[in-house]
Amino acid sequence: MKVALIGYGKMGKEIEKVILEQSNGDEIVLKISDDNLNEFTIENLKKCDVAIEFTQPEAAVENIYKCFEAGIPVVVGTTAWLSRLEEVRKKCVEKNGTLFFSPNYSIGVNIFWEVNRRLAQLMNTQPQYEVSMEEIHHTEKKDAPSGTAVKTAEVVMQELKRKTEWALVENLQSSIFNLQSSLPIIAKREPNVPGTHTVTYTSSVDYLEIKHEAKSRRGFAEGAVIAARFVIGKKGVLEMKDLLAI
Repeated sequence: MKVALIGYGKMGKEIEKVILEQSNGDEIVLKISDDNLNEFTIENLKKCDVAIEFTQPEAAVENIYKCFEAGIPVVVGTTAWLSRLEEVRKKCVEKNGTLFFSPNYSIGVNIFWEVNRRLAQLMNTQPQYEVSMEEIHHTEKKDAPSGTAVKTAEVVMQELKRKTEWALVENLQSSIFNLQSSLPIIAKREPNVPGTHTVTYTSSVDYLEIKHEAKSRRGFAEGAVIAARFVIGKKGVLEMKDLLAI
């Protein structure tokens, strides 16, 4: 496949490394960064089979639309733009386009979500357990909580009916923790942390913890490349649950 890499930061470089190391005929034919935005044209995009987009929230939607105009599928790893998701869905249908999006492309994280979904189902009938979350990311991470943390909270709340909203808190002694309908999330920023997410259920007699800790960005990059291969020839809005059949 011929790839357009939209965004050439840390994730873009890791994706490039994965594609080059796998040596299976895939190639990056277009790399877009702040230094060559003049090359980010529909004409150049049409030379590609798929685009992988990891940029900034304020740029993501327009980048997606440009891929729709070029008629190529786009795999989006940028987070914090999903407030416009319904608008983008409609545009995807209107343009007969292909969008694959996920707040996290790690295979392990997507399995982590499914495990949390099942655990929340079980805990729905166990009100003595209070749920909380913690996420840790690198200091360059701009959104807090992370897209992965928000998605995890949504997965839990779909099954744990006593929680109807998430709340960003500094610590679990915060008053918000005592509001029965809120799922508290602590967001920490530390140097050189690719991403750690922990969901904890606590009762007066014990606690149960599920944790996913990324060793590096490699897992995210590999997942994005797998998604890029998956979307070629498909139409509509797709997610990792479609790729993994879960």
